[in-house]
Amino acid sequence: MKLWSLLGNSQRLDGGAMFGNAPKAVWQGWIEPDANNAIPLACRCLLVQDLDGKTVLFETGIGAFFEPKLRVRYGVAEVEHVLLKSLAQAGFDHADIDAVVLSHLHFDHAGGLLAAWQDGTAPSLLFPNARFLVGAEHWQRAVKPHSRDRASFIPELPGLLEASGRLEIVNGPRSDALGDAVQFSYSSGHTPGLMLAEIRASKGGVVFCADLIPGRPWVHLPITMGYDRYPEMLIDEKKAFLEDKLQRNVRLFFTHDSACALASVERDDKGRFSTANELGELIAWPLAA
Repeated sequence: MKLWSLLGNSQRLDGGAMFGNAPKAVWQGWIEPDANNAIPLACRCLLVQDLDGKTVLFETGIGAFFEPKLRVRYGVAEVEHVLLKSLAQAGFDHADIDAVVLSHLHFDHAGGLLAAWQDGTAPSLLFPNARFLVGAEHWQRAVKPHSRDRASFIPELPGLLEASGRLEIVNGPRSDALGDAVQFSYSSGHTPGLMLAEIRASKGGVVFCADLIPGRPWVHLPITMGYDRYPEMLIDEKKAFLEDKLQRNVRLFFTHDSACALASVERDDKGRFSTANELGELIAWPLAA
């Protein structure tokens, strides 16, 4: 297998919201805010070639589907669909993708499924040959969101996915599309049924951390986001997740860390988790099945 980290459209969001109840005096040492208290965030995707013979994309980032007013509101930096450019730079087209794995359907993780916004044009799906994988519990949340997180979803997206005829609702640790090559586990501290995909490998694999651990600062157990549904639950889930990945030497892939794509887990003698062997970018990075 070969792995690429692909950047999608980037964001700047309020640092206080991204770090929950952590004081600014603490978190500004990790990520420097601008004059508006906003911090830079990547929307990074993972591309895997020859994953059980398939070309698989893990998430699509925020994309460029927002109309101009909402693009400004949500701090999206670029007008063009950056993920499509990143795919092209890696030698791929969106039509080459056999499967798109979606941890959840919040717009900053699934918006890249849609073509860039055009005035007077209805939203439309990209990736015409891909199966779309979504966890069963989270699918129910996306179809009937709670008022607290309704704004995090794209109203048209569930209908477009169903109409494609290529939607797979994943229920359990494996999918029909990817078999045993990818193992799924689930978390509900951020959103119900967040699906965490681990690419299996002979000497430790790679897991897409999604919003359970958006980047390196959130590896520290007490650090959560203001967007998380149940922060205490998330901390417990994160602890079990990191202990497992440390024991099995599974690397962490970060979607929102603007400087780090991949890292291994460490724990000191006080039990505090951190990262090591950090890589800012993956370009045809080899992983033995």
